[in-house]
This record gives sequence, structure tokens and C-alpha cells, in this order.
Amino acid sequence: MNGLDEILTFYNHEGRAVAYLYEGEYIYLYDGTPVAWLRDGEFIYSYSGKYLGWVQDGWVRDMNGDAVFFTENASGGPAKPARQARPARGARGGRPARGAREARPARPARTVSWSRMSNESFFAQR
Repeated sequence: MNGLDEILTFYNHEGRAVAYLYEGEYIYLYDGTPVAWLRDGEFIYSYSGKYLGWVQDGWVRDMNGDAVFFTENASGGPAKPARQARPARGARGGRPARGAREARPARPARTVSWSRMSNESFFAQR
């Protein structure tokens, strides 16, 4: 990740801005809902503690290694659609307490396929 003050946008398979990384650690939806956090600049956890995936080369990857989101400077991966305009960011909601972190499974190989969860549902996994 880049500087802590930078807002990093996560775009889905349609090029729609779905979420953003704030202060290099906190992931919010554009309506201001806090949905996940980043550990060690790479591993994504929901606030309940569920391991969701990881960030590598500007791509968010799911548990199968499929591409969920891309950032402006993503390299490799599936074909990226044109990026749509980002919506206005809503007021950021308070972040919930973090649950105990789930153990990370072995990382699968990266694919050039888009995840079926290339939208807000990625953050709603139970």
C-alpha cells in the first residue's frame, strides 16, 4: 500500500467503485459502512475476525485466488474494465470491535478469473 493518508479505491469487475482503503488499514463501503480491515498491509479480515482474502499487486483476491477488486495501479490478473466515476463518500461510521482473527489458510494460486463475489457481498461472508 502507499502512504497512510491516501484513499485507495477498490473497483469491481464492472469498473464500479465499491469500497476504499482509509489510513492504510480500514476498508469502508462508499456509504461510510466499515466492513473490513487490513493486517500487515496485505491480509483482509472482517470485523468479526473472518479471513476474507489478500491484496497483492493492486488486486484483492478471494479464498480461491480469484480477483475480487482492482485498484488503479493493479498489474496482472484478468482484464480490467474501464473505471466508472467514484461516488461521493458518505460519513464514515464508527468501526466495530475486532473479533478474534481466524487462521489464514494456505494461499491458493492466483487466477485470471473474476470472483463471483466481485461486489459488496465479499465483505458480508460469514
